[in-house]
Amino acid sequence: MNRQAKFKTPRRGPAKKALNNQKDPVGVYCRVRPLGAEEEECCIEVISSSTIQLHTPEGFKVNRNGEFKETQYTFKKVFGVSVSQMELFEHVAKPLVDDLIHGKNGLLFTYGVTGSGKTFTMTGTPGQGGLLPRSLDMIFNSIGPYQAKRYVFKTDDKNGMDIQCEVDALLERQRRDNNLIIPKTPSSRQKTDPDIADMIKSEEATKGDGVDEDGSYSVFVSYIEIYNNYIYDLLEETQEDAIKPKWNGGGTPVRQNTEFIPPQSKILREDQNHNMYVAGCMEVEVKSAEEAFQVFWRGQKKRKVANTRLNRESSRSHSVFIIKLAQAPLDADGDNVLQDKNQVSVGQLCLVDLAGSERTGRTGAEGTRIREAGNINQSLLNLRTCIEILRENQMCGTNRMVPYRDSKVTHLFKNYFDGEGKVRMVVCVNPKADDYEETLLVMRFAEMTQEVEVARPVDRPICGFTPGRRHRNQAFKEELSRKLEECGGPTDRGYHAAHEPDVSSARGCLSLPPLPSSEVTDAHDDITLPRLIEALQDRQRIRRMLMQDYSESATKLKSVLQKVDSNLVSNENFIHEQNGKLAEKDRVIQDNKVEIERLEKRARMQEHKIDILQKTTKIYEDDKRSLQQELETREQRLQRELSEKRRMENRMHGVVSDTQHKWEKECERRVNAVQLEMQNKLWVKDEKFKQLKAIVAEGKTPGRPDPPPRQTQPQPKRPSREERQRDEPQHQHQPQPAKRSASPSPISTTTPVRPLHRRSHSAGGGKWVDHKPPSNLDLGTVLQPVIPNAIQVSHPSEKALSKCDRYVLTHQEVASDGEIQTKLIKGEVMKTRGGGQAVQFTDIETLRQELTTAVGRKRKSSEGAPRNGGETDGAWTDVETRCSVALENRAGSNMGPGYEHHGITKRRKP
Repeated sequence: MNRQAKFKTPRRGPAKKALNNQKDPVGVYCRVRPLGAEEEECCIEVISSSTIQLHTPEGFKVNRNGEFKETQYTFKKVFGVSVSQMELFEHVAKPLVDDLIHGKNGLLFTYGVTGSGKTFTMTGTPGQGGLLPRSLDMIFNSIGPYQAKRYVFKTDDKNGMDIQCEVDALLERQRRDNNLIIPKTPSSRQKTDPDIADMIKSEEATKGDGVDEDGSYSVFVSYIEIYNNYIYDLLEETQEDAIKPKWNGGGTPVRQNTEFIPPQSKILREDQNHNMYVAGCMEVEVKSAEEAFQVFWRGQKKRKVANTRLNRESSRSHSVFIIKLAQAPLDADGDNVLQDKNQVSVGQLCLVDLAGSERTGRTGAEGTRIREAGNINQSLLNLRTCIEILRENQMCGTNRMVPYRDSKVTHLFKNYFDGEGKVRMVVCVNPKADDYEETLLVMRFAEMTQEVEVARPVDRPICGFTPGRRHRNQAFKEELSRKLEECGGPTDRGYHAAHEPDVSSARGCLSLPPLPSSEVTDAHDDITLPRLIEALQDRQRIRRMLMQDYSESATKLKSVLQKVDSNLVSNENFIHEQNGKLAEKDRVIQDNKVEIERLEKRARMQEHKIDILQKTTKIYEDDKRSLQQELETREQRLQRELSEKRRMENRMHGVVSDTQHKWEKECERRVNAVQLEMQNKLWVKDEKFKQLKAIVAEGKTPGRPDPPPRQTQPQPKRPSREERQRDEPQHQHQPQPAKRSASPSPISTTTPVRPLHRRSHSAGGGKWVDHKPPSNLDLGTVLQPVIPNAIQVSHPSEKALSKCDRYVLTHQEVASDGEIQTKLIKGEVMKTRGGGQAVQFTDIETLRQELTTAVGRKRKSSEGAPRNGGETDGAWTDVETRCSVALENRAGSNMGPGYEHHGITKRRKP
């Protein structure tokens, strides 16, 4: 149990909270870089001092309908291409430097696409210094006369600051100077790098207001970079590990081998105030702007840069330049720094140059560059995510955890977003059309960042010492030096000489009479010694008088000081009482502010809910309108389908009734045809029997027989034309071609059949349009169609079709046997929705004419040979060969329904 308790992690105290609830939004500024070439297309236009507009370049479509879209973005201030570095510093960085002098923290970072001018904005060029050198110049111009000696302020390893006395600081300086391998010379100090020479012009120097004259200041700088999510110290000296040299046979070293040790990554830690810092980072104390910028430039040369397709010196890491300003009040005498660590105030200003987001397809990155670009984009994405969650927590009242630890950049600066200082961002954009897509994303992120509020930093407590101590101490030293110079004493005595006992003597000598000549010419000189003794006695008397006056003045001064102290105590009591009342008022105000903030947060939450409900209501209304429209459309479609269904039902009822009626007629016709066929067969058999009987009777009589009597058997009655028209159905299906053959009939004693025209299937009810082209030939055969109640036309017209409901086209062509073949193409006339007529073809009837040669019938063996070698009068052929036959079949069937006509054979003459 004891072992487990030994390794138990201690509980961490609560995080430090801001003492006030006043918040300020993140200040976002925009700077537009000039175009590289005049012929390039520009996609950014500065409309006003706070608004810019983005134009979609040609060939880039934003909306789905292919329209171009222009968007506007508003910032705290927009700097165009003609804005100088000085003007940019006045609006952006100068307020942060003023806060730094007053002990407050600040964060300033540049953000944008690669090649948009971030490094130029932060660093600048000779003659056009950026934000960093101008900030250093302003700091040292403000605190120059009030800087402490070197090593009076000393940094510890836990992000804190210690104070050393003058003696310890002197010893520290001597030890550091002795450890230097190359001593500094005045000439070496005057040498500056030509790349950073004359960064700031003398007329552009600025100075801060409100510097505490009774304080002592010291500046410390550090420079780090975040490369591939690792932190490296750019000010760390390059180390070489000496390896044991190799020796040859003669005992002399061959060469001095050294191995380069790469810089090690640093880690982030949290101090006792829960602020993040880089552990083990080198912090250099500087005493001038030139020295500070030399340190910065020394680290800038070690920064990771590379040449890409878009930028010749593209930053491959995020650089962070940290300026710490330590300040402590002077003691009551106004001479030395107060040796109290609790009275030390440290302000910090972080100047961050973020690496630009880039697309590897445009930069042409390969290998290591792709990994660098991926880490850069991932860290910027984490920064955007943290900003989005902060904005959501503040606007919607949620309490989501902000993922600061996902990236070193956000983890290092989490204290600033939690209320440890002001945050400013400079968005640098390139107006060329190639960067439009990346610039659009940058603008959206910058617009969202403006909505994040950061708690206002708290003012540092006021020291209880009397103000103006430094000035009074300086005046006293000057007056003491002047008096000592007048009385012939040393003028270079320190301040502590004023507290020695001979100070009053020095002041008393000013009013003592001069000594007489003390030259003794003789041993018995009684004049010089008594005169000297008398002068010394006078001087002693005057000295006593001065000492008495001094004591009286000291007594009076003590009484005055006592009165002042009593008044001061009473004033302090009154001030304490007033401070108590003020604290009560502050608590009431604080409670009211908390309540107001709670109500404002609740109001924002309700407004957010109202917006959501309004959007939901709008969505529901749109859905309702669309559903109503769809319902109306479906109802109309259903009504049309119902009307179409009723129309089709009526039509089908009519078709069914017509079909039923036609089939009834067809059945009746078939029955009549079968009856007629049977009657014809019976009649033929009767005729054959009669002829056979007559032949037999003739064979019995020797003479010529008398002609047989006329047939008294009733002949089958031929149906009339009206009956045939009634019995013949109106065919609507395509029939098989009707074959018509004609053969010469032999001489017969029967009554000749009167040739009648065959009725076409087109005959019947309904009105027809008989379309016969002028080129058709009139054959005059038996099977010519006769269509009553028809309109004959040579060219069909809409007027003729509107009056009829049936249509037939007569078409003639030459068959393969050389005979003319006639086709009757039939159809129904239907009305269209547009008010016209359309023909739907349903039947094709084919008529052909053939000439056949009759073959003679052989005489049967029972009939015997003809007498006298000639042909008898009773020679005859079969009835089937003497009859014209017409066959008619339906389309799609082999045999029926159809009927076969047999002509009535002619009677032979007796």
